[in-house]
Amino acid sequence: MIHHYFPHTADDIREMLGRCGMSDLGELYADVPADVRLRGDYNLPKGRSEKEIRDFFNELGRHNRSLTCFAGAGFYHHYTPAVIPYILSRSEFLTAYTPYQPEISQGTLQYIFEYQSMMSRLTGMEVSNASMYDGATATAEAMMMAVSASRKRDRVLIGATVNPAVRRVVATYARYHGIRLDEIAEADGVIRRDDMEAKLADGDVAAVIVATPNFYGIAEDYSGWADACHRYKALLIMNCVPADLALLKSPGEWGADIACGDAQSLGMPLRYGGPYLGFLCASKALIRKMPGRIVGATTDADGHRTFVLTLQAREQHIRRDKATSNICSNQGLMALHTVVYLSLLGDDGLREAAMQGLNGAHYLASQLEATGRMRMSFSGQPFVNEFAMDTDFDVADLEAACLEQGILCGVKIAPRRILIAVTEMQTREDMNRMIETVKKMKS
Repeated sequence: MIHHYFPHTADDIREMLGRCGMSDLGELYADVPADVRLRGDYNLPKGRSEKEIRDFFNELGRHNRSLTCFAGAGFYHHYTPAVIPYILSRSEFLTAYTPYQPEISQGTLQYIFEYQSMMSRLTGMEVSNASMYDGATATAEAMMMAVSASRKRDRVLIGATVNPAVRRVVATYARYHGIRLDEIAEADGVIRRDDMEAKLADGDVAAVIVATPNFYGIAEDYSGWADACHRYKALLIMNCVPADLALLKSPGEWGADIACGDAQSLGMPLRYGGPYLGFLCASKALIRKMPGRIVGATTDADGHRTFVLTLQAREQHIRRDKATSNICSNQGLMALHTVVYLSLLGDDGLREAAMQGLNGAHYLASQLEATGRMRMSFSGQPFVNEFAMDTDFDVADLEAACLEQGILCGVKIAPRRILIAVTEMQTREDMNRMIETVKKMKS
């Protein structure tokens, strides 16, 4: 099939097929199931001018609606200070995506170094890397890192209260790396320690993966969990929401060996699929097992401070079979975003933003309960800025009613259960509008 969008001529295609020893394109795609192959021509319009394209997308954009967002489930609507896009666009920082020649990429290396320092401090861990895609793949990398460190163990436990999307990605990685993944059961919105310890007792567990806060927004108590894991020679991995660490005990304070997750909550705007930024921090003992790259600070021959790639155990730098991972994206621009955000807010600003989310969430939860139409799914469990509620009505009906009021009310996790998140972005008026909508719902 030849189309004017394609750069290849019929002669090009014939030559390519000849080199492959094939007679037609159908033979080339024989491994693709017939029921998913395109039949007929592509439904593509003829080429348009630049102005026509701009007009088309401007018209398309007019159909967008700006909604008050109470959705979370791992990705949160936080404020992005206006100065961040400006700094990100400066030529001193907006350089090649990866420092293949570190000595001439001092701007890039400096902000990666500062990113590592800030994330280590925020998580309470000793070292941090750079180069992770997103929170789910960072958690999968943490799992593989723990298995590698254990050498002979191939079983990993993961809490049932870890974000389901993260668990699915981790399960995919585990399947293709020969890792046995076992789930720790939950009860009343938290994972059961007795189930974890019973499974640890088998003696073949390399790591335990838990979440803080968990998928339901609950701040679980992990007192003694690290000791239990270490008693059975397993590592404790914590998937966490970094913005909430301004109020919660850090993974380092819990005694975790690895902290991972997505840095999106640190002021990154929500988009259709990203960009996101996975982070991975660990104890110093595990530094040689970390994927990605680690930037260090030193002095040059003239005694000036300079930055270097201290560790770069990637397949692009060493033999593939010796690499800790084949991950190959620096996500450097998002790391810079994180650095600028944390620098602007500081300790007090990060804590204030988190407190606004906590206070707003507790107000909204209490008022929704007061309607008599919604109840906390896990009453009595402590939460920060996100909570699950059961309803007297179908959540789909609530979603429709809230949309009419310009509200994205949360994330439906069951026909009559919804997950609601509050940050510094939602006003008391926004919350009251949602409360009044709930009062009018029919059973």
